[in-house]
Amino acid sequence: MEKKREFKLLAWIIAVFVFAYFMPLDNARFKEAIMAMFDLTRWYAQEHVILCLLPAFFIAGVIAVFVSQGAVMKYFGAKAKKWVAYTVASVSGTILAVCSCTILPLFSSIHKRGAGLGPAIAFLYSGPAINILAIILTARILGFEMGVARIIGAVVFAVVIGSVMSFIYSKEEKVKKEEQLNFPETPEKRPMWQTAFHFFTLVLILVFANWGKPGEGVESGTWYWIWSNKWHITAGFALLLIFSLIYILKLKWQYVIIAALATALSAFLSSSPLIHMVVGIAGLSIITLTDKRDPDNKEWTLSTWDFTKQIMPLLAIGVLIAGFLLGSTHDDTAMAGIIPNEWVASLVGGNSVFSNFFASIVGAFMYFATLTEVPILQGLIAAGMGKGPALALLLAGPSLSLPNMLVIRGVIGTQKTLVYVLLVVIMATLSGLIYGTFF
Repeated sequence: MEKKREFKLLAWIIAVFVFAYFMPLDNARFKEAIMAMFDLTRWYAQEHVILCLLPAFFIAGVIAVFVSQGAVMKYFGAKAKKWVAYTVASVSGTILAVCSCTILPLFSSIHKRGAGLGPAIAFLYSGPAINILAIILTARILGFEMGVARIIGAVVFAVVIGSVMSFIYSKEEKVKKEEQLNFPETPEKRPMWQTAFHFFTLVLILVFANWGKPGEGVESGTWYWIWSNKWHITAGFALLLIFSLIYILKLKWQYVIIAALATALSAFLSSSPLIHMVVGIAGLSIITLTDKRDPDNKEWTLSTWDFTKQIMPLLAIGVLIAGFLLGSTHDDTAMAGIIPNEWVASLVGGNSVFSNFFASIVGAFMYFATLTEVPILQGLIAAGMGKGPALALLLAGPSLSLPNMLVIRGVIGTQKTLVYVLLVVIMATLSGLIYGTFF
């Protein structure tokens, strides 16, 4: 074992040295790919980590600490009826409105709490795939039939992929089922409605804090109104969170009010919502870590930190690699990766098996923040991308990414991750072929 580790270390040292020695710094595309790598990483840090991931880590902490193992197993475990487990898991994304990376701490949390592999995988896929905001935007920009196809495909994918994974690993699931059937019924520490209230308050803060701007030229309607007032709506749910912290978690009301006033003061002193979120999260962390009344409150933040340590380094590596290979495309920025964008556009025209398969592969490895896949696809379709490959990319892309795969591997292992990715790619390819034939 010691020799194997030493040889592995030597191999890494040689690989890094060879890369550094032959690094083509004079090549223009290589330079742009390096810039794209850091540009995507900077944008991800600025726009995604604080508003998306940090609240998601706290939500995962709620599941890990306040939601009992018995409650998770009631809906996702061996004792749950399959139709209940898969129904709840497959439509979860309509509530969560998260991307392929934000879903990871939530998936990791329910998996650790005893959820069956099938429902957990269905939850993992559906979270980003059935995002209601993205479905609406898809229908509005790419066409009504594309929006309908996406929502049908997402629900079917979640159920089928989860069921197939459960079947393939049925022996492991059988052992888990036998263990869970003997799991004693433990009374809930607090009424389920209180835990649900606390959980969904945090979820709604996450949803509205990240509510996307409507398409260009849209300056009316419900979506635009919500986007225009999203911080007022988020503040309203923050007030509900204050109530939850005092009434449900029994934190000292004086400390909660001080943290709330500090967050409100930051809103007056700075126009940046990132500052407000950081101050709010810092205040929440301090009052929970110093709470002496209920050890679960401290455990909530410690569990959040555990998810952060597990997931953030892998995400950072994945985003860097994705930016280098596929470039950085966000807002008005378009920086090419080492793989030319023209190759991608030229390879996904028409409706052949290859074009759909290639679109699925590109979608699976490329990182899409919530809603960004729609404008990217709009540009690719304008450049000649077929409708079939477009749907294939829509069904594979938002739910997978290279950063996402690295983290999933750490949760369920290499083999299960490969099977999951393969199932998504195959089903996306078939769906694209069928859709492209009729449309």
